[in-house]
Amino acid sequence: MTDPAPPRDGPVWAVVVAGGGGSRFGGAKQYALVAGRRVIDWSLAAARSEADGVVVVVPAPDVGRTLPGADAVVAGGDSRSASVRAGLAAVPRLAGVVVVHDAARPAAPAALFRTVVAAVREGADAAVPGVPVVDSLRWRGGGAVDRDAVVAVQTPQAFAADVLRAAHADAPEASDDATLVERAGGRVVVVEGDPANVKITHPADVEVLDRHLAAAGAGSGA
Repeated sequence: MTDPAPPRDGPVWAVVVAGGGGSRFGGAKQYALVAGRRVIDWSLAAARSEADGVVVVVPAPDVGRTLPGADAVVAGGDSRSASVRAGLAAVPRLAGVVVVHDAARPAAPAALFRTVVAAVREGADAAVPGVPVVDSLRWRGGGAVDRDAVVAVQTPQAFAADVLRAAHADAPEASDDATLVERAGGRVVVVEGDPANVKITHPADVEVLDRHLAAAGAGSGA
């Protein structure tokens, strides 16, 4: 007999994905310093503020690192999807909602975690933050893309726990988990993202986020 799905008002667990090697960045960007703290520490703190438990996924050699606020630290896989599955395996079965967040987005505010979780509790299978696209877009083969019809997707992304587990059951691959849920027939909603929630890809991104997070900390009295 299949176990019943956990209720969506059950505990919230977060999976913070920090398993990449940072090939485009030139090193392990999750440990770069931004406004006096490691990138991963900013992301972990934001997840911790809204989740009942947090699993952090890191490269296998880093499993022994000290990560304050993490309930579990596990080794990632050969792809982002594989790393998420490794983290998901460490999430208790009683979790009602799972939030997946890329550690490389250290400026994600706690309010954004609350927003995506609330959307799932209200009935969505998945909720993703999206921000308007400001650049003109074109298809590689020619022709313009209507930028008003698309958004740039961010993390954190929240999911009904049973839906996310089912979407990952056959070890599929995608650039994000919402795509896997949608492929499996789940309903994905887009909530308003945060333009400051920049993903660190290149060293110059650290400089931008350093100024933003330092100012945010000063403004909050931190």
